[in-house]
Amino acid sequence: MDLRLSPSETAFRDDVRAFIRERLPVEIRNRLRQGHAPRKQDTVAWQRVLHERGWAAPHWPAEYGGAGLGTAERLILLEELQRASAPLPLPFNIAMLGPVLLRFGTPEQKRFFLPKLANLDLWFCQGFSEPDSGSDLASLRTRAVRDGDHYVVDGQKIWTTSAHHADWIFALVRTEQAARKQDGISFLLIDLKTPGVSIRPIVSIDGQHHLNEVFFDRARVPVAHLVGEEGRGWDCAKYLLASERTNIANIGLCWERLGYAREIASQVRQGASRLMDDPKLGAELAVLGAEVRALELTNWRFLLDPDIARKNPGFASVLKLKGSELMQELTTLLARLAGPSGLERRPDEGASAQHPLAATASRYFFYRAATIYGGSSEVQKDILAKTLLG
Repeated sequence: MDLRLSPSETAFRDDVRAFIRERLPVEIRNRLRQGHAPRKQDTVAWQRVLHERGWAAPHWPAEYGGAGLGTAERLILLEELQRASAPLPLPFNIAMLGPVLLRFGTPEQKRFFLPKLANLDLWFCQGFSEPDSGSDLASLRTRAVRDGDHYVVDGQKIWTTSAHHADWIFALVRTEQAARKQDGISFLLIDLKTPGVSIRPIVSIDGQHHLNEVFFDRARVPVAHLVGEEGRGWDCAKYLLASERTNIANIGLCWERLGYAREIASQVRQGASRLMDDPKLGAELAVLGAEVRALELTNWRFLLDPDIARKNPGFASVLKLKGSELMQELTTLLARLAGPSGLERRPDEGASAQHPLAATASRYFFYRAATIYGGSSEVQKDILAKTLLG
């Protein structure tokens, strides 16, 4: 399989790079380059710029605001955005809910939600995990009982990323008890302004507020917001998770963080020498570069060769497993390069945020969770053992 870019793909990559250079605000780029997470206003503003070209949802049909790009162009776009320290389109809207609605949504749901998802007029979050129901997702206990034209929802979700920013949540709820726990689950779209819905913040080990608990206390949700068939929400969940885990290797981000580590090592001095002059560090950077390149080739091979995906259904776990481990290695390396000051907690705004190592501590701690979210490394290894080793 030839993994070199074709002339048309090279031209597309050059077009993407030129667009980013021209349109990405320098202030946003600098903040993300230093390792800060994008603010809500950064993501909204940049996604709307991308939407002008159909690149916010590049793989969606043009009639819903996409560009109908193929897999190779989509990969190129994603990697170039990450390499350029640009905010990514909101994954809950674009990579998760959008494809589910395209596959399972009613015509009315597609017409109403998809344009708003693409332009980020509505910000969605994901309501899957629950207390005692994380990796074993099918054991969820949030219930939705049919009452005329509404469902009455009671229960709790946890580890809900960006719920404090969100307008809506897509949630898995149990609409009936069944012999098989994957049956009887339904996929609902819930407006977070609905009476009976409340959100409580969770501050994580990085000192930041990314996560939340979401509570439902007799919240009434229109039946029209059911996606797919009642009791068949597990089909939607599997479809969504396959898409999520395919995009979780973060190749471009690995290259960007590796480049930033080299930049810092070239600037920081230890006595009369630069950190980069240490041959052991040079060897470490070379090994990390080889590992990122190997993951990149694996990612391209998996996504572009349908036979691999068909014959090895658990292969996406390789991407998630190695991608998350590499991000931990890279953020650990940056913390080491920064020295003691790299673990100093600094506010995410103001003059201190302009320090080139201001976000080192928060990013280091944030990526401690990379081997947990999206399916823990232990779960990924179980999947690999079952699907690749039999």
